Amino acid sequence: MISTGKIKSVDFYRKIPRDLTEASLSGAGLSIIAALAMMFLFGMELNNYLTVSTSTSVIVDKSSDGDFLRIEFNVSFPALSCEFASVDVSDVLGTNRLNITKTIRKFSIGTDLRPTGSEFRSGPVLHNIKHGDGDEYSGDGSISLTAQNFEKFTHQHPILIVNFYAPWCYWSNRLKPSWEKAAKIIRERYDPEIDGRILMAKVDCTEEVDLCRRNHIQGYPSIRIFRKGSDVRDEHGHHEHESYYGDRDTDSLVKTMEALVAPIPVESEKLSLEDKSDNRGENAKRQAPLTGGCRIEGYVRVKKVPGNLVISAHSGAHSFDASQMNMSHVISHFSFGRMIAPKVMSDVKRLVPYLGGSHDRLNGRSFINHQELGANVTIEHYLQIVKSEVITGRSHKSIEEYEYTAHSSLVQSLQVPVAKFHFELSPMQVLITENQKSFSHFITNVCAIIGGVFTVAGIMDSILHNTIRMMRKVELGKNF
Repeated sequence: MISTGKIKSVDFYRKIPRDLTEASLSGAGLSIIAALAMMFLFGMELNNYLTVSTSTSVIVDKSSDGDFLRIEFNVSFPALSCEFASVDVSDVLGTNRLNITKTIRKFSIGTDLRPTGSEFRSGPVLHNIKHGDGDEYSGDGSISLTAQNFEKFTHQHPILIVNFYAPWCYWSNRLKPSWEKAAKIIRERYDPEIDGRILMAKVDCTEEVDLCRRNHIQGYPSIRIFRKGSDVRDEHGHHEHESYYGDRDTDSLVKTMEALVAPIPVESEKLSLEDKSDNRGENAKRQAPLTGGCRIEGYVRVKKVPGNLVISAHSGAHSFDASQMNMSHVISHFSFGRMIAPKVMSDVKRLVPYLGGSHDRLNGRSFINHQELGANVTIEHYLQIVKSEVITGRSHKSIEEYEYTAHSSLVQSLQVPVAKFHFELSPMQVLITENQKSFSHFITNVCAIIGGVFTVAGIMDSILHNTIRMMRKVELGKNF
């Protein structure tokens, strides 16, 4: 058995009898100072332990979303009709996607940039519209309308079909013979004086500029179907009528007109608002835009190479007067990558406070083409994108965010004006990693603080005490 005395021999902290210790005023002062120093250093160490630290490095992009980048946007165009608004994407690799509709939504908007109704449905794109190029007819079968008599004819006939054209337009000139011939046939079959159920007319938009603007005509030719009693125009100039996008040869036009007039009784000019005819040609007739503005929202996926997102007026069977096109726009939202939830973003900013300030740099900005800038103005945005990836320490969760710089300009163009977003993604990415701090390291530092301060204070107290004793002895020696 090991005796108690032997165990006591290994005691590192041997006790000094209290009678052999002596308290001093200097020791009390040093003890208070040492205690305050311990508390201060402990607080500093605790703050350092609780403070989040990160390390930043620049590496080659290793995105989890592969070779594609998502662009989300919400842009309002006060002077671009949803009827012809087209979202196109191209890049340096030769990708050229025109009139993207699958992930895009359009809303007709008023001057206050607020939607005037439900989503505008563009309908299927009709390619290779048939024209009556073999038709030869030089007469005027349709009636020319002006701003003075337009309202009169829209209220006089249950169905009024109007061709808004421009004499300089290639497509208008191809349509003209077939339109006039079809109008002559319709007038012979449905005499306006006797029958009066339908009338085909035309408007020269180079002469009747205000009339075409009130009806939101931006492409030529635009064929509008006005129904008596349903074309209600309120104080904001909002119209409710249809546009015709079908074939433009004489036979197709005549068949469409007959299908329109078929459900209307001869003896009555009251129009049923619900079309009871067959469904033939439904793709050729679609709701016309309610206003001259359009809000375009949605997203597109592009390759991670320099490219362009272009919003413009586009049609394969219409012409546009470049001098009248105004591509002014207001950007409500424009960002790259997937949207980050607010809670996740707050966690990211806890780690990196400066992050997140440039992921939506264009939000809320307006780009207006004022009259003094002239016509044919294209608005371009040059965007340089850098990806940042944040890796949290505890859960090792990866959060990806794309930030960008934006430089915009208004430039004169010989072509139809567009709104162009040129984007270029950096091949490098910023990697931000949260550095996790060890609790054992924190405890070790605390012990070192307490022990070190205690030891240093003890040494200083001993030196001070001995110095005072020696000074007293010297003073006593002088007295004797």
